[in-house]
Amino acid sequence: MKYIASLLSVLCTLLVTAQNNPNLSDAISDCSGAVSILQPGTFELQFTSKGGVVEDLDAYPSLSDITEKNSLWCSFKASYDGRFTLSADVSNGPLQMIIFENETKDVCDDIYRGKAEIRRLILSKDSHVGLDLVTSANVLYPIDLKAGKHIMICFLSIPKEKPKLNLAIKFEPQDGELKEANADSKVVDLRSSKDEDGLSIMIRDAETGNPVVSNLTITGIKSMAALYNGSDFLIAVEKSGKIQLRVDAEGYFFVDREEPVSAGSDNEIVIWLEPLGEGKSMQIDEIEFYPGSSEFLPTAEPKLRRLKDFLALNSSVKVEIQGHVHATGDNSHEGQKLSEARAKKVLNYLAENGIEKSRMTAVGYGNTKPIYENAKFAYEEQANRRVEIKVL
Repeated sequence: MKYIASLLSVLCTLLVTAQNNPNLSDAISDCSGAVSILQPGTFELQFTSKGGVVEDLDAYPSLSDITEKNSLWCSFKASYDGRFTLSADVSNGPLQMIIFENETKDVCDDIYRGKAEIRRLILSKDSHVGLDLVTSANVLYPIDLKAGKHIMICFLSIPKEKPKLNLAIKFEPQDGELKEANADSKVVDLRSSKDEDGLSIMIRDAETGNPVVSNLTITGIKSMAALYNGSDFLIAVEKSGKIQLRVDAEGYFFVDREEPVSAGSDNEIVIWLEPLGEGKSMQIDEIEFYPGSSEFLPTAEPKLRRLKDFLALNSSVKVEIQGHVHATGDNSHEGQKLSEARAKKVLNYLAENGIEKSRMTAVGYGNTKPIYENAKFAYEEQANRRVEIKVL
């Protein structure tokens, strides 16, 4: 009996922990799976017709009359001081909106504990909600955000329906110089002197070679870590090391790269963005599996979420998810089946977390389409062993 009581105690503890674990769900209908909006712009998202795994609003007595029977969560983090406005509508209402602001670094945990501040609440019976200087019953004043502030936006719609959410977000900097760099200028020069050595990053259209104004997120070296907006960047490098780059631009596939940089010398990086279009594809090497299986490695999680967000923000795009394996010789039955299973695994992850299944197909190509025909190095074999996303 003592053993059973102890076991029950452990199970109860695990249950409570799971209920408050912000990593419990990657679904876009949960706070922990919120779609990351990295740049202002216009987006088309789609409701899932259901609530999430977690009851995100339970810690707020003032929201007890609201049930998450059909929710869609979005995330936005301010990289500079600015004014946040939005316009959102669905084809058939009502559309409701709750905006939370973080107290600590983990805004979802703040929400689960009832500590996040409710910045705006619109319980509209209309199909449109917004934040604007011109207000109405379903349009409230904008939110002024300090750099580093993180907000979560919960949209609620009619249960069992899958309406498209048309979302337009603006974030106007309060700093005049920054505003010019974001609004009109393609070149962002953050060096203290024009003669100073540094890092040059150029973002270009892969088809035309033209500059593409994009959102660039840099991590890895603290002095450079930030979100920038432009097409050409000149940044001082105070410390040598590796940086991680995330590039997002409306109408293009996203690009993630890791690059070495050296202090005291010039560094140049060119990033080519592939425009979205029928027949275009994006290779995602980082979605990796355990050898010989269709089970994801833990390291695949960040890129799976990145892909989920990309498809959520481009809900009119239909894709073919392709599985490829590395093997020598002719395509074997086992290799073909494994590539199919891996493609289906990616599709199922996306479908389970809010991406409409009818938008996706899964196809396995075995080893029939290698990038390196005669792979000699480990990185070449890994490139052959990949997932690709093709626009249909």
